[in-house]
Amino acid sequence: MSIIAKINNIFPSLENIPPEFQLKSPIEQREYLINGNLEIWNGEMEESLSPIYLKTPQGLTRKKIGDFPCLGQEAALSALDAAAKAYDNGRGKWPTMPVGQRIECLQDFAYRMKEKRAEVVNLLMWEIGKSYTDSCKEFDRTVNYIEDTIDALKNLDRVSSRFEITQGVIGQIRRAPLGIVLSMGPANYPLNETFTTLIPALIMGNTVVVKAPRPGVLLNYPLLEAFKEAFPPGVVNTVYGKGRTISPALMESGKIDALAFIGSSKAANNLKKQHPKSYRLRSVLGLEAKNPGIILPHADLDLAVKECILGTLSYNGQRCTAIKILFVHTAIVDKFLDKFIEEIGNLKFGMPWEEGVFLTPIAERGKPQYLQDLVEDAKKHGADVINEAGGVINETFFYPAVLYPVNEQMKIYSVEQFGPVIPIVPFDDIETPIDYLVQSDYGQQVSIFGQNTEEIAQLVDPLVNQVCRVNLNSQCQRGPDTFPFTGRKDSAEGTLSVNDALRAFSIRTLVAAKEIDLNKQLISEIVREHKSNFLSTDFIL
Repeated sequence: MSIIAKINNIFPSLENIPPEFQLKSPIEQREYLINGNLEIWNGEMEESLSPIYLKTPQGLTRKKIGDFPCLGQEAALSALDAAAKAYDNGRGKWPTMPVGQRIECLQDFAYRMKEKRAEVVNLLMWEIGKSYTDSCKEFDRTVNYIEDTIDALKNLDRVSSRFEITQGVIGQIRRAPLGIVLSMGPANYPLNETFTTLIPALIMGNTVVVKAPRPGVLLNYPLLEAFKEAFPPGVVNTVYGKGRTISPALMESGKIDALAFIGSSKAANNLKKQHPKSYRLRSVLGLEAKNPGIILPHADLDLAVKECILGTLSYNGQRCTAIKILFVHTAIVDKFLDKFIEEIGNLKFGMPWEEGVFLTPIAERGKPQYLQDLVEDAKKHGADVINEAGGVINETFFYPAVLYPVNEQMKIYSVEQFGPVIPIVPFDDIETPIDYLVQSDYGQQVSIFGQNTEEIAQLVDPLVNQVCRVNLNSQCQRGPDTFPFTGRKDSAEGTLSVNDALRAFSIRTLVAAKEIDLNKQLISEIVREHKSNFLSTDFIL
């Protein structure tokens, strides 16, 4: 069967879906978590449709996953008030709780979360079209992130559990919470990326309002009970619905102390502008990227092709860390293209639950048409689609399109496609890709493929001042989570990693006293009798 015939036949009938992956009746989620209670929403609901279509006697029908609340401003502000009450200007139970007890709450949540693994993984597949293997990885990586964050906080607290005496002043320095955090994750990693800001924000003593991404709401539904049971009332509150309705009210209130947002720079900019005192707002932002891959003349082509396939097409290229443009030296471009196109032709495409599947339907509304428009624009300016069936669409499925040769006149040269369109630019002068990075609005990562030591070294030095991660002979990526993850220019604000995130959602605070007998006696008595959670030498094992 030809590739086009397979694309036209990609969607299954219900009876061809393995029983363990079938959805039961559509989920009607009316609950939302506010102040420790699962409130019932009786207002407008929003429909959640899967990117997966099913064959029926009437033709292809998009599978309905369920419905979720489309909250209004009043409900959103109620969630914010609950978070404010729980924080109580830093005097609430959660922000004043000993670190060890907050860790116990996180451990309790992680235990409850693990019990929902199968349910969440299945909803990841249906709601955003992520393969079963990658859905499992996202869930497991999130649980590991919680465990690593707990370990990192223990280490941080151990360092802080001592007093310093300098120039006649006794001091204890610890990290204190910022206040109320608005956490907004992305649809491509609705579990993991949301939790990489939510978990450190919580464990540092902040209270949180979580705005779940669309799509990505229903896969978080099984975890609502875990949040309710593991944390004190008001510490975690959830809101759903249209961002343009909910977000302005939350930001304009001035009560948000930290914004954790992963999405577009335009949306982030608008959110920050809505805060009446933006200078008081701590922002942790993961934004767009246009990460290049640079293939040098002496690159190991088999390795380069393998990593570039992963970099450009993992989860259909819907990752901020994806390689989104390739610069290939003219001395090897023909060989590279032959190998690259061959490997794309060997990639398995189909439904998320199919074993070994690599390419799946796309969840984002209107994305196939957007990608097709980029392809047509590139063709107008001299590029060709050089792989078989490149750009062929069947409803929500878009088969990868390799565009060559690409130049600066084409939209695909500079805009982030966030999907399976791969622009390839031939170059003779190494200044071409360097200049691209210099002129780009984005500065997250770059991948360099080569074996010449001097050539690579001469690239590393200028490029580390343009991007925040230079990958040698490997795809662009986020992990390991202990490494810093950030970007320059329009790509990010703030730094995330297991350790950096703890600092991002807290501030250094100290208690200081002159080294006189009165103060020594006072501090010793507070510490000895455990009268303060801040002034303490307790050591968490």
